[in-house]
Amino acid sequence: MRPLIITVTIIAGAYVALVLLLYWFQARLVYYPQIGRELVATPASVGLGYEELAIPTADGKALHAWYVPAHDARGVVLFVHGNAGNISHRLVAFGIFNEVGLDTLIFDYRGYGKSPGRPSERSTYEDAQAAWDYLTMVRGIAPGRIVIFGESLGGAIAAWLAARVEAGALVLTCTFTSMPELAGSLYPVFPSKLLSRFDYGTEESLASVHSPVLVAHAPDDRIVPFAHGRQLFDAARSPKQFLELTGAHGDAFRLNRERWVRTLGQFLDQYLQSGIAAILPRTQYQNEATR
Repeated sequence: MRPLIITVTIIAGAYVALVLLLYWFQARLVYYPQIGRELVATPASVGLGYEELAIPTADGKALHAWYVPAHDARGVVLFVHGNAGNISHRLVAFGIFNEVGLDTLIFDYRGYGKSPGRPSERSTYEDAQAAWDYLTMVRGIAPGRIVIFGESLGGAIAAWLAARVEAGALVLTCTFTSMPELAGSLYPVFPSKLLSRFDYGTEESLASVHSPVLVAHAPDDRIVPFAHGRQLFDAARSPKQFLELTGAHGDAFRLNRERWVRTLGQFLDQYLQSGIAAILPRTQYQNEATR
């Protein structure tokens, strides 16, 4: 009997230790800037011109960003990327946006790439708001011509922003319903919902989004289960559309270029306001001329 008690005690102790580790080191599980702080390429690497920007935040930080223009653009996509890597790991997406007639503004959260500071849930929201303010207040782009596009974790941030502004459209790809729900899906043996120190409530934000919504997800996604994408689609207001992707979590753009060009292009034809507003002076943001 005693050996059994000892064994159970050891297992219970190990379980408690793992629970405590999950609680205290959650930020390292949520944010992965360390995978690639250095830029591995630029839009010029794939033949696209761009401006290198420093976008100020409300608390005095400067977010590193790129503005990638498209020929005869009908709008701008504000690209809110996922939790790993930096803006230089999203070049495939730029080509898709360019092909459907969208300029692209992509930024790194603080603590990612060349952006200083440390990320937190609150700061990622503030960073997205700063990027929106740059588009609307500095470049003078009408809100109805801006597509807020969120990838994975960035989808939760994009939905938060879309619930507070009047964007032309919201696109979510490979996004979870909330961080506690995702934790419950990935770590069912732990009380993940109770332990979660992050919310990132995408589904909750969608209740306040009045823009057209396009949700994309892949059945073979093993990081964010497909059910999350379907649940987000069900939660979104109409008009809305669902795009089923192929491949794993990181294959959203690489394996689905033609699907994106066709579906996103048709979605924009139907819902996005045509034309783009005049560009206002932006010297305080611009580090480098268009290449």
